[in-house]
Amino acid sequence: MSHQTKVTESLMKTYNRLPLTVEKGFGSYLYDTEGKKYLDFTSGIATCNLGHQPSFVKKAIEEQLNMLWHCSNLYNIPKQEELANLLTQNSCFDEAFFCNSGTEANEAAIKLVRKWSGKEAIVTFSNSFHGRTLGSLSATAQPKLQQGFGSMLEGFHYLPFNDYESLTMIEELKPAAVMFELVQGEGGVRPANKDWIDQLVATCKKHHILLVVDEVQTGIGRTGTLFAHEQYGFDPDIITLAKGLGSGFPIGAMLAKSEIATAFGPGTHGSTFGGNPLASAAGVATVIEVMDLLEKVKSVSETLMSELQPFTKYPAVHEVRGKGLLLGIEVDHAASFIKALREKGVLVLPAGPNVIRILPPLNVSCEEINEFIFVLKQVFELQGEDHK
Repeated sequence: MSHQTKVTESLMKTYNRLPLTVEKGFGSYLYDTEGKKYLDFTSGIATCNLGHQPSFVKKAIEEQLNMLWHCSNLYNIPKQEELANLLTQNSCFDEAFFCNSGTEANEAAIKLVRKWSGKEAIVTFSNSFHGRTLGSLSATAQPKLQQGFGSMLEGFHYLPFNDYESLTMIEELKPAAVMFELVQGEGGVRPANKDWIDQLVATCKKHHILLVVDEVQTGIGRTGTLFAHEQYGFDPDIITLAKGLGSGFPIGAMLAKSEIATAFGPGTHGSTFGGNPLASAAGVATVIEVMDLLEKVKSVSETLMSELQPFTKYPAVHEVRGKGLLLGIEVDHAASFIKALREKGVLVLPAGPNVIRILPPLNVSCEEINEFIFVLKQVFELQGEDHK
């Protein structure tokens, strides 16, 4: 048995890995071990928001690497404090807790809600995705993902997304919090309806129910504003971040208003690696760079959406939707289109069985958008021929 085969077989089979071994990445492109070049419109699942190896972030990490890699959170960590200040000064929040992933950030939010309110009931919505640890999986209203893991954490109530009857149910339940995504990423790239959100916010404020927004995928510029909730015109009580926050370095964050954050004191929650100097340095550089790109993201999103809308002429296409540079094309059997695109050197993702998820870097060029549209047209034309 070769060493390479042994390494592959030693990995637990928690992913259906594609027949592609990535060796390096620069900007909007990945390269496999055979030297083939791929236009990467996955961005590491909305993680490499500035593309691969962005120079500004790389420089910040290298500088920190020569100073300090890790120390205990029992000490003050300057880069961690700088990142917390950067996030709070550019948001409606007052305090930040750092961890290593979106799942961990959502776990922290669930604990904070319970500690602050003294209640367990939290409402989440159908087809949501909040993570895979037991608490965040319990919040995820997708029974298929929960199968085989025994009893879920008690206290979660699942209601239909974008459904006005859900608002009546929330009034009756009076939960501690409502936890939701403003664009359901894993749930099919489904944006929340603005009027529905307005009424949801009003309902929660009326009954003193906390608003917890999962911005793990939408945060840090992905939808055209630093946080997606800005476009919906309300201030949440808590948000969670990860993915795009560190340009690929593992980091998550929970931001909260001060009156709620006070529920966490010494010993109530923690994370050994959360907010370590390297991840924090990556976070500071990433946020600074992203804030300079927000107007471009809006412009590029309009261009890309205008290029994608004509694809609704194809019989296989049901809808084009999304916000900013988190876009989806609803089709029949997304896997076949995704495979065809990969074979032609373009990487995209599924969002459920029937949605092609498109996540270009926020600094994508017009030439790269044109390249993507050109290949996409080829694939849809070929798929049409195959189904004649």
